[in-house]
Amino acid sequence: MENPSKQLKFRRILLKLSGEALMGDEPYGIDPKIIDRLAAEIYELSKIGAEIAVVIGGGNIFRGTGLAARGIDRVTADHMGMLATIMNSLAMQDALERINVHARVMSALKINQVCEDYIRRRAVRHLEKGRVVILAAGTGNPFFTTDSAASLRAIEISAELLIKATKVDGVYSDDPVSNKNATRYERLRYDEVIERKLTVMDTTAIVLCRDNKMPLRILDMRKPGVLLTVATGGDEGTLVSNN
Repeated sequence: MENPSKQLKFRRILLKLSGEALMGDEPYGIDPKIIDRLAAEIYELSKIGAEIAVVIGGGNIFRGTGLAARGIDRVTADHMGMLATIMNSLAMQDALERINVHARVMSALKINQVCEDYIRRRAVRHLEKGRVVILAAGTGNPFFTTDSAASLRAIEISAELLIKATKVDGVYSDDPVSNKNATRYERLRYDEVIERKLTVMDTTAIVLCRDNKMPLRILDMRKPGVLLTVATGGDEGTLVSNN
């Protein structure tokens, strides 16, 4: 029988999910229906041989910058945000394992009573064995966003594509909600993103991707089957690269 992995254009993928994506229509926390659907999308990719790493934000529970703006010490606030990402990562691991997908949470903060420490070589080995690796606690350092963590981890594990899953179908010239005439870009260069100050990821994350030639695709995670489409070479959302 033909190896199903031959259908893949990108074999090793890092998926960046925002914490807010897990809320669904809830005002706070995790909507079980949403996390189960996201797990099912990841399962479909895993089933055809993709090696998948996931970075999840913590904005549905705590956002470090928001807490800092309300008077909490920024370093303390960022550590609280990192703990929120661990909570989300454990929830995703549970959702995956309930549908028989082997998953490992690896944390940049030492919290090994609930998950593994992040070690790059071990993370790569998990991927090679077909396990989904959920990379928690950002970079383990304050002042860095989970977008920067996603870029860094994608480079470290030699991912072939970084996907940022959002609630919009790509990058626009303006906010498409408030400006109905906003233009969606199909392709952008990293330098264009920086020059036009487009809200794709923070500048640190963009520069990391640019300097390490890591292609980035921004897409609408609410669209069924979108991950499978992109992994097998389909054109969804906006592609950002050096070309």
